[in-house]
Amino acid sequence: MSDAPKSNTRGALYALVAFGIFSTHDVIIKILGGGGYSPVQIVFFSVMFSFPLATLYLMRDQTSGTLIPKHPYWMAARTIAAVITGFSAFYAFSVLPLAQVYAIIFASPLLITVLAIPILGEVVRIRRWIAVFVGLAGVMIVLRPGQTQLELGHIAALTAAVCGAFSSIVVRKIGREERTVVIMLYPMMANFIVMAAMLPLVYEPLPLEDLGRLAVIALFAWVAGRFLIAAYNAGEAVIVAPMQYSQIIWATAYGFLFFEETPDLATILGSSVIIASGLYIVLRESRSTETEAPVLRTRSRPETGTTPRISPMLPGRLRWKRKDDPAES
Repeated sequence: MSDAPKSNTRGALYALVAFGIFSTHDVIIKILGGGGYSPVQIVFFSVMFSFPLATLYLMRDQTSGTLIPKHPYWMAARTIAAVITGFSAFYAFSVLPLAQVYAIIFASPLLITVLAIPILGEVVRIRRWIAVFVGLAGVMIVLRPGQTQLELGHIAALTAAVCGAFSSIVVRKIGREERTVVIMLYPMMANFIVMAAMLPLVYEPLPLEDLGRLAVIALFAWVAGRFLIAAYNAGEAVIVAPMQYSQIIWATAYGFLFFEETPDLATILGSSVIIASGLYIVLRESRSTETEAPVLRTRSRPETGTTPRISPMLPGRLRWKRKDDPAES
């Protein structure tokens, strides 16, 4: 028991490092997008550079079976959602202030809670519903409909939040039965094929410097993923999961240093409301004696399909419980 606080502290520190690296990864995306490169081109090369790193992990998968999914329709839906999430998130980072993008994407845990009802058959009680509505009100504060003009970047960020939440909850539904290699490989392959097909329409010649930045995006995503896995191996999910909100601090600092961005009052207030509601849901799930804990059990960044998804590699994947699971009755 005496080791638990130390383990949680170590887990939290690993997570802070992971999300700091993820934030730096997002800054490079913004630099490239602001430099005139289409999200199609950025996603394509990010996936291409990720394949060698992904292969190193996928070669370790010893689960018997083929690459044919056991749930083809759910896998197809999740793959489409991941491709949309990647394109939308990369576009949003390219055109919006970093803090605004994070504030909107932070709504994913709220959306996961809602999507768990029709997809997982889970029950969301009144207090969580209140937290969801409060969090979505925070999104409205950030967007300020009617006061500021909503741009494609805002729609892209919302799309990334919705599709990322859907992708996460599908992993929660089929994750026990599908091989890890199948869960991780399909979105990456789909992204590679789709973006390759669209690339001739938007391709801009890449100097060596920008090609190196694209390689760094893949490397940072891989390294951050390893730190996040280490964080969940060391600490409890309830301690590690909220560390994702540290990205708003990185976004503020990076936005000020590199892009002359300063979050306005609405973004600060809306972010605070979204984070508070997300923390409430995480903490309430951690204290619940019920099996329903969709946020804690889908506890990584929204999947973009540009690098292997982290959540299938996190501890506890094989211990997910469903109310209708005969093994738990």
